Amino acid sequence: MLYTSVTQETIDAVVGGYEKAHPGEKVTVFRAPTGQLNARIAADQRSGGLRADVIWGTDPLSMRSYTDQHLLAPWPLPQLTSVPEQYRTPEFWGTRLLYLVMVAHKDLKPQPTAWTDLTNSAYRGKVAVPDPAFAGSAFAALGYFSQAPGMGMDFYGALRANGAKQVASIPDVVTEVAQGRYQLGITLDSGARTAMKKGSPIVIVWPKPGAIVLYSPIAMTAQTARPTGSAAREFMRYVLSTEGQQHIADTGWQPIIAGVPGPPQPAGATSVSPDWAALFGHQQELLATYRSIFVK
Repeated sequence: MLYTSVTQETIDAVVGGYEKAHPGEKVTVFRAPTGQLNARIAADQRSGGLRADVIWGTDPLSMRSYTDQHLLAPWPLPQLTSVPEQYRTPEFWGTRLLYLVMVAHKDLKPQPTAWTDLTNSAYRGKVAVPDPAFAGSAFAALGYFSQAPGMGMDFYGALRANGAKQVASIPDVVTEVAQGRYQLGITLDSGARTAMKKGSPIVIVWPKPGAIVLYSPIAMTAQTARPTGSAAREFMRYVLSTEGQQHIADTGWQPIIAGVPGPPQPAGATSVSPDWAALFGHQQELLATYRSIFVK
């Protein structure tokens, strides 16, 4: 049983590849955005215990909250050392890299160049911000901005003062900008690239000092036992195999394993990342502060 917030296309590709490579095995999937996934996990705990064998999340902050609730087992595949050290903990390991960028309507003038431009008066009332309680990637953006020099939570106060509006999801940002309800916002490069290929009137801005990179972790749950434990380990091994990583790349994401080519990035593109260790344990505090500023 897999609980996941990973996009449907990627889950279909990876699960389909795994089941083809392991005849007779079946992966049952519950897929939902991070906020709804958290609600499902909480409901399980109230009604007899977590039903998932594997959790494949979008961001390490949400996954760390599961660790803090003692829901995850120690990583069961220590021989898989191909995942870079900064993208793993004793309980969960990264599977892919996600890049948060800005998306702007192609007719917007002037085009922004830096994250701080989102608070510029030229864009008053024109900015869409994804809900960090709904989307794990937006939660990662909250973590980065809370730590970034010269930004902190005051950055969200400045966004609110400049008329920025919260929308539910990362894809909603792309849709709202494409339809002209807003002129720019924070989203993932993968969804924006897909929309552009379909003719959406948007452009991707790879902002200074860099796109916010986060890793999408996978873990085995604490109560998983044989025989499901064996299947869970094999599924996680497949996700981090060359074949599994190629499915991830083919559905628009940067693989975590070196040597599997991912989507192209702009020449000279840079990235920044939160200090994950410093954020672990402060997830609810961050969300509460955000809500006090942006959700009134």
